[in-house]
Amino acid sequence: MNKKIKIILLILVIVGLTGLIAYNYVMHGGARNLEKEETNFTVTSVSIASEFTTNTEAANKKYLEKAVEIKGKVTASNEKEVILDEVIICSFSNLDSSIKNGQIVNIKGRIVGYDDLMGELKMDQCFVIKK
Repeated sequence: MNKKIKIILLILVIVGLTGLIAYNYVMHGGARNLEKEETNFTVTSVSIASEFTTNTEAANKKYLEKAVEIKGKVTASNEKEVILDEVIICSFSNLDSSIKNGQIVNIKGRIVGYDDLMGELKMDQCFVIKK
């Protein structure tokens, strides 16, 4: 009986540790430091939006999960997001308070997807490039 309890406890500890490691990997494994990564593409908001509307599949293969610098006009912003030219939604961890509507900015981030129904390109891990 004592040996069975030890085996059951050992199995529970192993399953618990495996679950904790898997949770940590899923929740935090995808975060990258884009400030230190090399920019894969430098484009304007109009040109990249045009690529996604013209051929979404080809644009996904080219840009998805890549570090991209996009230049565009700020059309809206809130505490965590900036929208460039009404099509590109940039999610920030810490938004630069100096960003104002109508301002032309260069933003670097990771392309995470294109919503063809809404016609919106989504980026995360964004930050403003100071030039």
